[in-house]
Amino acid sequence: MATHKFRKNFLSFPKIVNYEIKPSHHVIFWSIYFLINTLRWGSYYEDYILSLKGNMLGFPIHMFLCYVTIYFLIPKFIYKKFYILFSTSLFLLIFCLVIVKFELTYFLINNNVWPEGPETNNLTVNYMIQMMLGELYVISFVTSIKITIDYLSTNRKAAKLEQSKLETELRFLRSQISPHFFFNTLNNIYSLSLEKSEKAPDVILKLSELMRYLLYETKNKQQSLEKEILCIQNYLDLERIRHGENLDIKMEISGGIIGKKVAPMLLIPFVENAFKHGINANIGEVFVNINIKIEEEFLYFDITNPITKSKSKRMLKDNNNGGIGISNVRKRLELGYSQNEYDLKIFEKDNLFQIFLKIKLR
Repeated sequence: MATHKFRKNFLSFPKIVNYEIKPSHHVIFWSIYFLINTLRWGSYYEDYILSLKGNMLGFPIHMFLCYVTIYFLIPKFIYKKFYILFSTSLFLLIFCLVIVKFELTYFLINNNVWPEGPETNNLTVNYMIQMMLGELYVISFVTSIKITIDYLSTNRKAAKLEQSKLETELRFLRSQISPHFFFNTLNNIYSLSLEKSEKAPDVILKLSELMRYLLYETKNKQQSLEKEILCIQNYLDLERIRHGENLDIKMEISGGIIGKKVAPMLLIPFVENAFKHGINANIGEVFVNINIKIEEEFLYFDITNPITKSKSKRMLKDNNNGGIGISNVRKRLELGYSQNEYDLKIFEKDNLFQIFLKIKLR
């Protein structure tokens, strides 16, 4: 049951459309293009046989020019910024193939090589210009399709990388809940069991709920705000047992949390950070103040804890630059939300450390 739920959640990220040009797409494109062109010029000439012959001769030239351009000239010259070489090569290629087209049309189809233009059986400058422009039109049309597909494909790959990064960072975040916390909690449970304390079952239950959330409830892109807050409450309850009367925790929640969603494990790293850098480093009475407020479509979260002077500069540096937990939160915010959907601020003053987060709820 748990395995099925894990797989279901893991696969719940949005599917990304795969943009790829297959051989069948080439066949379909050129077949439709050939049919439309044959009917178009057949109607114009009032001679569909002549149009069919002309297109059977002209389309291999169209296709050759298009494929040489998009699969050879563009990668070889455009991608390397050799624009003059590209233009010169394309011009010469079109020029030569227009001459070939003229000769083949003259000897295989009709002496009048330009039925839609001035009647002629000579290779004139006007004929060359018009035919070259026609070939350039076909090349431009096909190239624009190829560039569009390549652009969409590149965006798809970038989206897949971004999605993979989000998944990896989420797994990273889940692993960042300090192992020392779990070891200390287990030691507390051991001590309570020796004393045959009535608190032991409750502690085990809360630890179990917290671990279940971290292992199975964090695979969705969006998580219930209720579950995220419950995770924080379980964490705080365990820390209360660990620190006893020396720890004063105040947590206020205002506004409607029902039906609201937030990225999973977006808040718990801030709480774990407060204990790791602040509470555990202090001796004597310590406190943590947490305020969660929901107004309209935004969540306002702030947490304050004391820090020692020795930890002050290091803590700011870690959280602004290299601290793994909050650094990952920053990245997830940047990847998952637009700039006007969140605001993260970190302060340190008078041996107090405060983190403020404003984020748009889903």
